Amino acid sequence: MRQENNLASSEVQSSQSPISSEADGNRQGILRGVLVASSLILCVGAAALGMVQPSGDSLLPPEQKLVQQIVPIPLSAESFTPETTEQQTVTPFVHETRIRAGDSLATVLKRLDIADSELLSFMARDPNARAVYKLYPGRSVQSATNEQGQLLWIRYFHSPNVESNGKSVARLLQISTTDTGFKAQEIEQLTEVHTEVAVGTIERSLFATTDAAGIPDGITSQMAEVLGSKVDFLRGLKKGDQFRVIYETRTNEGRNVGTGRVLALEFINNGRPYSAIWYSPDGKSGSYYDLNGDSLQGAFLRNSIKFSRISSSFGLRTIAGYQAWSGHHPGIDYAAPSGTPIHSTADGTVEHVGWKNGYGNTVVIKHHSKITTLYGHQSRFADGLKIGDKVAQGQLIGYVGATGWATGPHLHYEFRVADKPIDPLSAVAMPQSLPLSTEQREKFAQAVAPFKQQLQVLAKFQDAVPDSNSVASR
Repeated sequence: MRQENNLASSEVQSSQSPISSEADGNRQGILRGVLVASSLILCVGAAALGMVQPSGDSLLPPEQKLVQQIVPIPLSAESFTPETTEQQTVTPFVHETRIRAGDSLATVLKRLDIADSELLSFMARDPNARAVYKLYPGRSVQSATNEQGQLLWIRYFHSPNVESNGKSVARLLQISTTDTGFKAQEIEQLTEVHTEVAVGTIERSLFATTDAAGIPDGITSQMAEVLGSKVDFLRGLKKGDQFRVIYETRTNEGRNVGTGRVLALEFINNGRPYSAIWYSPDGKSGSYYDLNGDSLQGAFLRNSIKFSRISSSFGLRTIAGYQAWSGHHPGIDYAAPSGTPIHSTADGTVEHVGWKNGYGNTVVIKHHSKITTLYGHQSRFADGLKIGDKVAQGQLIGYVGATGWATGPHLHYEFRVADKPIDPLSAVAMPQSLPLSTEQREKFAQAVAPFKQQLQVLAKFQDAVPDSNSVASR
């Protein structure tokens, strides 16, 4: 914008004949006024585009359309490292395609209008170009040609969002034309971090709501993981539940390449608020705390099936009749596809792994304070799992099945204290991680103050526009 303003200013000055300094000042004042007014109009327009307001039974009414902003890709001389002086003066024509399921390298090149047998031969024999044969659906491939249609380079963004030396980067394979043929090289580019905010009101499911608000699936899954010890996202969500979330996204050359982490979250479940804020005292490692500075690392998770788009479609149902047969203690039945991973809800020691009467393939884990958890009807166990093994919270222990007295695939989960079944979704008092010290709490309060203020603003906005899902960015 600064460069555009300077260009506009210089064009105005160059077209003017010699006039008085007073007239110069008046015209410059008018120009500044026009630019300011234009900026305000753009800001208002951006805010309007950010609104998504579903109504009725559908989160996306037919009359509403999603709006996608197309960001031009900068193409400086340094962006494609050309090999010749002639190429440096050429503005390349850039074509881009996304890899589809079942694509081969030949079909990708065909969509880019590239037919070069020497190029294919080079890719096959050059060890530096082997990454191009690992085609991941959804990843992008670009090609650049000059005015004569001659190929300048090909880029394959095979790893668009990875960590390198503590920084988020996009890794790509670039194959450039040279005077003698081709050259392949791996390139790393720093990704840009953006902060996004969103609010939503649950109508059908969490994923349906976050889809309407434009929230990436990775952030939706993080929301469930962050508050997994407080809220049961598989069975405990209610219509009318609300959330406010602040999170990171990453781009490379104007292209969305992935998500970062949830920075702050407030979730209203059945009228009760739960909050989470990421706090990193040293800027390297960190954890999630509620607004009061209490750790969210609970001793037990609320359920042992990790929340996902698949589990959210199945886990909201409870299998009826499974608590009727003799010896089947009260517990929770999670309907889920056969093979869905099962995870330990807390640290403990494996007390039983094997067949257990009507429970079928079952794992029992012993925890502290006479607490045990049971996971029944599994199709198979995690490889190598045996009695006496130490397991950590969230560790894989088996897979959903329909063994024992089960008529369909599901997980039967029991939480027991002194062998007495207790509802794991109830407000059972569980020990938490070590709290922050007084000094740490003071630093925490300073660090999270901006996030608390943003959540308050989002809450006021959500109250002013009830039953809406919207998203904006900064």
